[in-house]
Order: sequence, then C-alpha cells, then structure tokens
Amino acid sequence: MPGRSSAPTWRPLTREDAQASADLLNAMETADRIGEHYTADDTRTELDDPYADLERGSLAAFDGDTMIGYVKIRFKPTADEIHRVFLDGGVHPACRRRGIGTTLVEAGVAAAKVLHELHHPGAKLVVDVHRPGHIAGLAELMRSRGFTPVRYFRRMEHRLDDLAPVDEPRIEPWSAATGEDFRRTRNAAFADHWGAVPMPADMWRNKITNQTFRPDASFLFRDPDGAPAGLLVTLSWDADTEATGLRDAHFMVVGTRPEYRRRGVATALLAHALLAAAEQGYDQASLVVDSASPSGASGVFAKAGFEPKTRYVRWALEA
Repeated sequence: MPGRSSAPTWRPLTREDAQASADLLNAMETADRIGEHYTADDTRTELDDPYADLERGSLAAFDGDTMIGYVKIRFKPTADEIHRVFLDGGVHPACRRRGIGTTLVEAGVAAAKVLHELHHPGAKLVVDVHRPGHIAGLAELMRSRGFTPVRYFRRMEHRLDDLAPVDEPRIEPWSAATGEDFRRTRNAAFADHWGAVPMPADMWRNKITNQTFRPDASFLFRDPDGAPAGLLVTLSWDADTEATGLRDAHFMVVGTRPEYRRRGVATALLAHALLAAAEQGYDQASLVVDSASPSGASGVFAKAGFEPKTRYVRWALEA
C-alpha cells in the first residue's frame, strides 16, 4: 500500500513501466468500478502507442517502486481545423485528495501544448478527457482546471442467450488477406463522426489488431458487387475474464459506410457477431456508443437487444 505522507517522485513513463501501470490501473478499478482490468501486456500496448510521445507527453508519480499516479497524452496523426489531443490518467485510491491529480492534469495540458506545436501548430488545440461519469471527484477536478462536458457516451451490454439463427452470405470473417479492407472501411464509416480521424496502419495495429483482437468474431459486410459496406471488430481482455469470470466480446468498432446506411448493414453484422460470440463461448457482448452519433447507432443497438449501462463523459478544454 502506498504511503500517505511521503512525497512522490516524478518522471516520464517508459515502456518498462508496464507492470507498474497495470498494478495502478487495477488498484483504481477497486475503487472506481468501471469494469476495466489490465495485464502488463495490455498496458505495454498503450505505452507503445505510436502517437504517445512518452518523453514529452507523459508524467508518472511514484512512491518507491509503486506508481501512484500518471498522465499520458495521445496526439492525432492528422488534424484539420481542430486537433483533439487525448489526456488519460489517474491516481491510486490511497493517494487521492493530495493534489496529485491536479498536478497531473496541469502537466498533461502543458504536454498537450508542446505536442500540438510539434505536430499540428496550424490547427486549434482541444484537450479531451474521456472517463466514466460516476468516478468520485472527477467532475470537480475537471471543472477546476477549466474543462467542460461536451459529449456523452454509453456502454451497452447484451447477454448471449436466446439468439435467433442468422443466414447472411454477404458477411465474411476477418482474414489476413482482407485486413486492409477492414481498416479502410472503418475510416470511411467514421469520416463524418465527431472527433474521429482516419486510422493509419500503425495506429490500427496498435489499437485494433493487438493481443486483444479477436479475428474469429470480427466481420466485414460486402454489397452484391463485393465492395465493403460495413464492419464489426471484436476485442476481448483476458484480465477482465479472470477478474469477473465473464467472457466479454467487446464490439470495439461497428460502422457502416455512409452510402450504405439505413439498409440493415449494422443490424445484420450485430446479429451475426452476437451468434458467433455465443458459439465461441462468450457470456456477453458490449460496446460504447456516442449518444449523438450521426448514424443513429444508439437506436440500432437498442433494437438489437443491447441495454445501456455505464455513462461516459467527454470533457474538453480549449487550450
């Protein structure tokens, strides 16, 4: 257990902090109950993010060898008028209310400005924080540093029982040969979504086809001419399964190219993926949806049987 009176030491994160980062995040989970558990492999993937400059864009607090707080900035590979930089971080439950969170947020905003000037100086900088709304003290901290809520998201879940048979020949599973079709379809499907930017190949590998990727539960929908119309990509975290006893198929990406919307593409993909996940031994499926999605995704997911759970708040600061 971290000490309550000793002054922490501070330094940037490194790839060697994977286990310490996982330990901190799992300690935070015991207090915040957001349903996220981590292995060192999971946090190493985040530390290896090609758009996270750890030396200039991170800071961690330590009590001895124990990490008690961190902040990490992720900049965007491209930006037009607005460059939305993500600020991620947290503080060990035993060390909260000591000013560590304030120090980390201020350091994160300063780092965001540095990385913004390096990569997209001609755009307007906005710093985003995306966290569950129920975390104690978070809203007060965000407001005290000038952040305001600008968007709301909802985690939705679906128990995998009483599923109807599905027969849709236009749906195919992921394969190495079609992997690039998946990435390009995602970029086309999310081109008009708030805050989204195209995912280059290095980001796709880091965020999607990493150790949590489940290719057997990831699917592409093609139109009669063979053109990709939509996709569904599934991830699953072994640490969550070990901690909860439930295998969760998380539909990380569900998208339809704009010209194919309102033709049942997403509905078909969801039905197919739910049945596939059930057959593969998953206990539930989950996803996170933007409450103001231009594709009307919330209604599609509700109609498919997903039920709303945790609410997430996107906080933003124009820096």
